[in-house]
Amino acid sequence: MVTAASPDSLPDDRRAKRNVAVLFLAQAILGAQMPVNFVLGGLAGQMLTPIACLATLPISLIVLGSMFAAPNVSALMGRFGRRAGFFAGAAGGALGSSLCALALFLDSFLLFLAGALCTGVYMSAQAFYRFAAADAASETFRPKAISWVMAGGLVAAVLGPQLVKATSDALAPVPFAGAYVVVIGLNLVGSLLFLALDAPRPAPRAADAPRGRSVPQLLRTPRILVAMICGMVSYALMNLVMTSTPLAVVGCGFGQGDAADVVMVHVLAMFLPSFFTGHVINRFGVEKVIAAGLVILAGAGLAGLAGVELANFYIALFLLGIGWNFGYIGATTMLAGAHSVEERARVQGMNDFAVFGLVTLASLSSGGLMNCLGGDPQTGWAAVNLAMIPFLTLAGGALIWFALRRPEAG
Repeated sequence: MVTAASPDSLPDDRRAKRNVAVLFLAQAILGAQMPVNFVLGGLAGQMLTPIACLATLPISLIVLGSMFAAPNVSALMGRFGRRAGFFAGAAGGALGSSLCALALFLDSFLLFLAGALCTGVYMSAQAFYRFAAADAASETFRPKAISWVMAGGLVAAVLGPQLVKATSDALAPVPFAGAYVVVIGLNLVGSLLFLALDAPRPAPRAADAPRGRSVPQLLRTPRILVAMICGMVSYALMNLVMTSTPLAVVGCGFGQGDAADVVMVHVLAMFLPSFFTGHVINRFGVEKVIAAGLVILAGAGLAGLAGVELANFYIALFLLGIGWNFGYIGATTMLAGAHSVEERARVQGMNDFAVFGLVTLASLSSGGLMNCLGGDPQTGWAAVNLAMIPFLTLAGGALIWFALRRPEAG
């Protein structure tokens, strides 16, 4: 006879659920700046520089800033707590948006690039929301906690593009400046949410406290290595295609409003599945969910190659968002269960440095493929989608390798 578990034997996730609520709101409010930056980054860059190949460089520098900020933000959190890192991220977002707005008034591409680099500090800190959700969660609740925090991006997906439409011309005749001024306010107001985060400052480490595995040892752990590769590829492919999307949509004869709507559908698809991704992971296993994400990403590439009608852009970017969700949340869940508390800051900083490093390469490649290969938007868009093949091969091969050797190595 099977008896129900007593209340005392069930994990107490009240603290984790409170933090999930705070981080959900942070993802929704503060996260709205990322669609603004990705929609306007390439368009503003194209306006500020006469060199077409450099149009998407601002977006690439956001990601580059994230790559360099990730280990430092992780170390800051490891020493002073999650709140300190999140406040630093919001400060970086406010400073970056201030510099971008000023650059538009001064018609300075270099200053705009500096603003984009500072914005990367916010992007890096936002990426740690998912890990903060897992900190106090039980093993059963962990994938749901990560998934629900990521679901806050659903609000950001709607809010960000609508801010672009409503505020881009608010400071006319300077295009786009109004949107960046609004983003400054998002960072200042949204950062107050972190005062409610129940994430105490870590206790000082005793001299004889365990330090966990070294970076080389961690990288030799199959589960950590494969989780990192799949997370890197999922995020890089999403960025590779999304970076060029506004330029491709406008270049193929559609309006800026159409570009914003396509990006909105994409970001909705990124976060809408988060309401059930955690349940799917618990039901089918994290490896199968990651594999499904990679297959869906391949479908996005096929849809992009099928044509340049507006419907093609919507379908491709919709599938791209869902594939990213399954691949990235799956990889995060896989990684979060593969290290000890002592290794947390080391693993998470190392992971996000690697993730944003590959995303930077993808973003730089995206601009080059879109604007410099073939010379027309249709050829460039096709090149961007074809470039997904080696990334998918790498992640798929790693996942298959892990599945085949798991009985031996775990």
